[in-house]
Amino acid sequence: MANPTLQQPSFLLANLKADATTKPLLQRCQDLVKIIDEYPAKELHLIFPWLVECVFGSLDGVIAGWNLRLLHSRSNEYHIVMDFLNPSGPMMKLVYKLQAEEYKYEIPINYLPGPVKACIQEGVLPDCPLFHNKLQFPLSGLLTLNIAFNPFEFFMFNFAYCLISPKNYPPGQYGSSTDSAYFVLVDTYLKYFLPTEGSVPPSPFSDSRGSVSAPSPRSSSVSFASYGIHSPSLLKHHIFHQPSVNADPAAQEIWRSETLLQMFVEIWLHHYSLEMYQKLQSPQVKLALLQYRLSMSSMPCQPHAPPGSGTLHTYQEPFSPTEEHVLVVRLLVKHVHAFSNSLKPEQLSSSPSAHSHTHTSPLEEFKRVVVQRFVHQKLYLFLQHCFGHWPLDASFRAVLETWLSYIQPWRYTGEKPNPQPDQNRTVPEKWESFVHENLLMYTKLFQVFLNRAVRTDLVNAKNALMVFRVAKVFAQPNLAEMTQKGEQLFLEPEHVLHHRQPRGYLTPGQGGSYLSSRQRVVTDMVFKVKSHVYGLEGQDCQYKQMFGTELRGAVMKLIQIIVQARQTAKRISDHSSEVAANKSFLSWFGLGASDLNHSFPGAEPEETGEYLKKTHEFLDRALENLCQIFKLNQGQLNQLISNLGSLEDDGNSKQLPDCVQSENGLILTDLGRRQIINGLRRFDIHYQGDPELQPIRSYENALLVRLFYRISSLINERFGRHMNALCSRPDFLGRLGRHYLTNLDSSTKLKHSPMSRHVLERSQRPKLSLRPLASYRTILLLLLFYVFGALLSLGPISSTVLLLAGGFLYGLLMTLFADKLKTH
Repeated sequence: MANPTLQQPSFLLANLKADATTKPLLQRCQDLVKIIDEYPAKELHLIFPWLVECVFGSLDGVIAGWNLRLLHSRSNEYHIVMDFLNPSGPMMKLVYKLQAEEYKYEIPINYLPGPVKACIQEGVLPDCPLFHNKLQFPLSGLLTLNIAFNPFEFFMFNFAYCLISPKNYPPGQYGSSTDSAYFVLVDTYLKYFLPTEGSVPPSPFSDSRGSVSAPSPRSSSVSFASYGIHSPSLLKHHIFHQPSVNADPAAQEIWRSETLLQMFVEIWLHHYSLEMYQKLQSPQVKLALLQYRLSMSSMPCQPHAPPGSGTLHTYQEPFSPTEEHVLVVRLLVKHVHAFSNSLKPEQLSSSPSAHSHTHTSPLEEFKRVVVQRFVHQKLYLFLQHCFGHWPLDASFRAVLETWLSYIQPWRYTGEKPNPQPDQNRTVPEKWESFVHENLLMYTKLFQVFLNRAVRTDLVNAKNALMVFRVAKVFAQPNLAEMTQKGEQLFLEPEHVLHHRQPRGYLTPGQGGSYLSSRQRVVTDMVFKVKSHVYGLEGQDCQYKQMFGTELRGAVMKLIQIIVQARQTAKRISDHSSEVAANKSFLSWFGLGASDLNHSFPGAEPEETGEYLKKTHEFLDRALENLCQIFKLNQGQLNQLISNLGSLEDDGNSKQLPDCVQSENGLILTDLGRRQIINGLRRFDIHYQGDPELQPIRSYENALLVRLFYRISSLINERFGRHMNALCSRPDFLGRLGRHYLTNLDSSTKLKHSPMSRHVLERSQRPKLSLRPLASYRTILLLLLFYVFGALLSLGPISSTVLLLAGGFLYGLLMTLFADKLKTH
C-alpha cells in the first residue's frame, strides 16, 4: 500500500477493490487498520458502503462477503475476522469516526421487513422510531423509496440482515452451528451494548449530533397525508423528542443500545402474513389511511405511484425462518432477559413514574421497558408463525426452546440455581406480573403446541422429549396458578377498563372489599392483561381459556395418544427383540426374516434399544406433569390406560386402519391416518408392482436376476396370447396352466392394502417368471440336488429330467386336489 497522504479517495477505493482479489485476508485487514487510523472521515466515507458489503455480503445475496455464518473457530481466518469486527475493533472505530460527521447511507425500502415496507407504501409512519425521519423521496416518485441511516445504523442493519439474506453457499455447507463467527459476534455485540454489569463503554469520538430518539409510546397514526407526497418537510419533521446537545452524556450513549436492539428485533422478528398485518392495524391508522386516500382521490392530478397502490399485492413476503435463524433469536431472548433482570432492586421496586427522577439512569430505565416495549409483540408473532408453519419433525426443538426461554425469565437472573430439582423449584411471586402481561405467550402458544403434539409421532424419542419439556416447564409450582389468575383478570367485565377508580367490582367468590390502593393495583393489572391480549389478537379475538373445558378435552386426547405411543414403542421393542433372536446363518440364504417388507412399520433406525427406553421415560414423566398442571384424577387416568391396553390386547392393532371403499380401492380417513401415525393399526404392506421389477434382494444374484428377466420377458412377449388362452380354459389344462403361470397368493395379499383396479388386473395376467431361480437358496438346493444325483450315478441331463418331472407331477397333484384342499 502506497503512502496514504499521496493518494486520492477514488484511487483508495480502486486499490482496495483490486487488493480484495489478490491479497489474503490477513494482509487486507492490516491495510484497512492503517487506512482507518490515517485517513480522514471525508475519504473513509467513500469506502464504507463497499467495505460493509465485502464483510457481510450484498443484501440480495449475490455477494457472499466473508461468509460469517460458515466461518468456525477451526478456520485460520476466524480470529482475524473476530478481531476486526470486535465492538472495540477497527471496523467499529471506522463507524464511530463517520458517525461523528453525520454521514448518511441509503437502503432501499424493498429490503425492509414486509410490515414496515407495507406501512410506508400505505403512507403511514411505521410504529418503530428507528425508521422515522429517514425517508428519502427521489424525483422519480415513490417506487424507489430509500431509508437514510447513520453509519452505526447502516452497519447494524447489514449485520442483522446477513442472517436472513439468501446466500449461495457451496454444496453441503450451511450455517446452523452455534460456534460460527456470526453467532459469536451476535453474542459479543449483545454483551457489549446491552451490559448486565456496568454501562456501555463510550464511543471514542464526540457523537452529540448522531443521537437518535429515546424510546417513546407507539404513535403510528401519524400519516404522510398532511405533508404531501413529494414534500421534503417529512424528513425534517421530528415525531419524537430528540436529546439536546447538553443532555446527560449517559443518555447520549444509550442510543446505541436501543438502535442495536431495535435493528435486531425489526430485521429478525418483524415478519408475518398480510392478514396479520391488517389485523394489527389500529383504528386510528385505518382512519388516517382512509382520509389520505379520500384526499388523494379529490386531487386533479394524481402522482404516478401513490402510497398504497398495489400494497396488498406487493406484500407477499415468503417468510420461512431457518434453524440457524431461530437459534440466533433464542440467543437474543436469553440475553434480553439477562439484561432486563440486571435492573437494580431499588429501581425495580420503585414506582412506574420513577423515570422522571434524576437519579434514574437511562440505562436502568431502558432495562425496565426493554422486554415489553421492544421484544414482546414481535416475538409472539414470530413464534406463532413458526408454530403454525414449521414441519412436524424434530427440528422444531429450536423453536420450542426459544419459546420456553422467553416464558421462563427467572432462569436468567444471574442468581445461583437452587440445589433442589427443577420440578420442585417454585416460580417466585415477583414474576406474576410478567406472566399476566405475557398471557398469550403461555396460553395461546400452549394451545398451538397441543395441536402440533397430537399430529406428531410420539414414538420417536426426540418428539417425546419435546412434549416432556413443555409439560415440565408448565408443571413448575405456582406457574399454573399464575396463568389461571391472569385468565381471570382478562375475563373481568369491560367496565373495569373505564376509569381506573376504586370500585367494588369484585366477584362474590372473592368476598369482602379491598382498600382503594389494592383495587387500583388489581384494576391496573386488568387493564394491562386486556391491553396485552387485544393488542396482539385484536378487539374481536375469541379467547380460549387454557384451563377451560374445551382445552381440557384436548389435553385428554393428547394423553390418549401418549398412552398409545407408549404401547406402540413397547411392541416395537418386543418385535425387535424377536427379530434379533431369530437371526441365524440361514437368513443369508433367505430362510430367515430377510424380507424387509415384513419389518414392523414405523420403526426408525434410531428407535431401538436405548432410544425406546428414553421414549418410555419421557412419555411417563410427561403424563405425570400434565396431570399435575390440569389437576387430573389419577384414577381416571389409570382407567383410561387400562381401557386402551385392553383394546390393544383384543387385537385391534391387527385390524386394518379406518378406511372407506371407493372405485379405486380403499381410501384412508383422518382417523385412519392418526392410527397409522401412532402405530395403532397398519396395512400388511406388500410389493404391488410387477414382481419381476422388484428391487434386487440381498439373497439374490443380480446378474442372474437381470438375465432371467430378459429371458422371461422374451417368452412372455412371444407366447403371451397362448398363455392367456390356456389360462382362460375352464377344463383341467386351464387349471394346470393357471397353477404355473399366475400368482396364487396375489388375490389374498392384495386385499391388505389399497390399490387401483387397473393395477390389480395387470398383476393377475398369466406369465412365466424365472426370477426364483436367481435366489441363492434355490441355487444351493439345485446344487445339492445335482450332487445327490451324482452320488447316485445320475448325470446332469438325467437329474434335470428328473427335476422337471417332479415339478410337473407336483403341479399336477396340486391342481387335482386344489378343490379338496380349499374345503379343508
